[in-house]
Amino acid sequence: MSGTVVVAGAGPVGLMLAGELGLAGIETIVVERAAERDGQSRALGLHARALEALDLRGPGDTIRAGDPMPWPRTHFAFHWLDVAKLDEREYIVVVPQARTEQVLAEHAVGLGADIRRGQEVVGVEQDDSGVTVTVRSATGEETVRADFLVGCDGGNSAVARLAGFDFRGDGKTYYGLWGDVEVPDGEQFDAGLHPTGLFGAIPIGPGLVRIMTTEFDRPSVPDEEPATLEELRASIRKITGKEVKLGEVRGRLHRFDNATKQAERYRLGRVLLAGDAAHAHFPSGAQGLNTGIQDALNLGWKLAAHLRGGAPAGLLDTYHDERHPVGHRACLNAEAQVALMYPLDRVAPLRELFGGLVGFTSVTRHLNDMVTGINTVYPMEYAGQRTTGGEDPAIPVSPLLGRRVPDLKLTTADGERIGVARTLHAGRGVLLDLSQGAARPGEWRGWADRVDVVSAVAAGQVAESVLLIRPDGYVAWAGPADAADAADGGLRAALTTWFGEPSAS
Repeated sequence: MSGTVVVAGAGPVGLMLAGELGLAGIETIVVERAAERDGQSRALGLHARALEALDLRGPGDTIRAGDPMPWPRTHFAFHWLDVAKLDEREYIVVVPQARTEQVLAEHAVGLGADIRRGQEVVGVEQDDSGVTVTVRSATGEETVRADFLVGCDGGNSAVARLAGFDFRGDGKTYYGLWGDVEVPDGEQFDAGLHPTGLFGAIPIGPGLVRIMTTEFDRPSVPDEEPATLEELRASIRKITGKEVKLGEVRGRLHRFDNATKQAERYRLGRVLLAGDAAHAHFPSGAQGLNTGIQDALNLGWKLAAHLRGGAPAGLLDTYHDERHPVGHRACLNAEAQVALMYPLDRVAPLRELFGGLVGFTSVTRHLNDMVTGINTVYPMEYAGQRTTGGEDPAIPVSPLLGRRVPDLKLTTADGERIGVARTLHAGRGVLLDLSQGAARPGEWRGWADRVDVVSAVAAGQVAESVLLIRPDGYVAWAGPADAADAADGGLRAALTTWFGEPSAS
C-alpha cells in the first residue's frame, strides 16, 4: 500500500472513488453515517456517460448484465425531450441508485476498501503531513490519521463545513419531499408542473409509485425529524388542489431543499470534495449522481499518482481546474430549469417559446448533452496543439483531444476482440497504437510503469493512428505515427504533463 485516504460517504461517488484508489493500491477507509443501506434509491437512472465510466473499470459489465431499460424521454424544466431521436449512447438508462451502490460497494471491497458504517465525521484537523479525522459511532469517538480526506457526503457535507470550504450560491431553498408509496389500483395522479410547485409520480413496481413534491413558495424544513405520510398528502393537496389515496410508505420519506451552491475550491490542502458535497442543486434527471461519478473518476487516478510519488507538479490541482467548470454548468442548468418553472404565471410566455424549441432535434441534443455531460471537454495544450485549435495551422489538431475516447472496437495483436474500455480496466494510462507497425513504441518505454502500450486495429474510421488515453478515458494526445515519433510532436509533452518524467531504466 502507498498512502491512506479517508472517504466520507458510501454513496455512489464515495464508493466509485474508493474503487479507483483501491485499484491503484491506496489504502482507503470509507466512513458512512448510516448504519446500513436502506435499499431506497434517490436517483433512478444512470446517464450513458456515467455508465461508460463504470465500463472503464468493469462494474459497467455487471450493470449491463441486467439489461437496463433506456428511458425514451427525459425532461428539462418539465419540457419533455424525445431522446429516442438521439444516439443510444446519449440515453439515460433505468438503474436504481441502490443497485449502483451495491455493485460499486462490491467492486471497492474487492479492491481492499474498508467500509465502516455507522460512523459520522465530527472533526477535521489537517497539517503539512496529513489530516486527522474524528469519527463518532455508537461506541464513542475515535480518530483516524490519513494523508487525505475526501468529502463525498452530500449536499450538507460535514467535511465541507468542518474543513472550512467556502460556497457560492443563490441561497434560495424550497420545500421538497420524496418517497416510495404503495397506491391503490387505478389511482390517478395530476402529476406535472403547477403554479406553486411540482408533483411527480413515477411507477417503479407493482402498486408502488415514486412520489416527489416541490413547493417553490415555501422554505425548506430540516430533515432531522421523520417526514410523515400526512405531510406528503398535505404537500400534494397544496400543489394540485386534489386529494390522493396513498397506502404504506416503503422505507422512509425524505425531505430536500433544492438549494444551489458550489464550493469555490474543490481542494483545501489535504481535504477535497466530490459530488453533491462540492456542487448541490435542484434534483433533475439524476444529474447530481452522474456528475459525481465523473468527479470520482477524474480525482481517483490523480490522487493515487500524487500519493505514490513521481506525479507531475500540479496534477492534483487539475481536478479542480477540470471539474469545477462542469459543476458550475450543472448548477447553472439546474437554476435555469427552476427559472423556467416558477413563478408559472410570469414565465408562461417563455415556456411556450421554449416548448417550441425543444421540438428540434439539435436543441434536444444540446440540452441532453449538457445535463449528461457527454459534451465535456477538458482544456489541453502542448507543442502547438490545444483543444480549441492550434496556433500553427500546419499542425493538425485532433478533434478527439480533451474528449472521451470513442467507443472503439479493437482487434489486438493476438486476435482478441475488445472494446477500448477494456484496455483501461487496470486504471493506468493507455498508449493505443493503431499504426500497424508505422510507429515506434520503443520510444515510449520510459513510461511503461504508468502507461500500457496496446497495439490493435480499430474497426471503423479513425483518422488518428496513435492515441494517448488518460486513466479516466479522456484523450490526452492523438495524431499520426510520424507526429508520435517526432521529438517535438507533442506526445512526449503530453506523457510528461499527465504521467511525469520518464523513468531512467
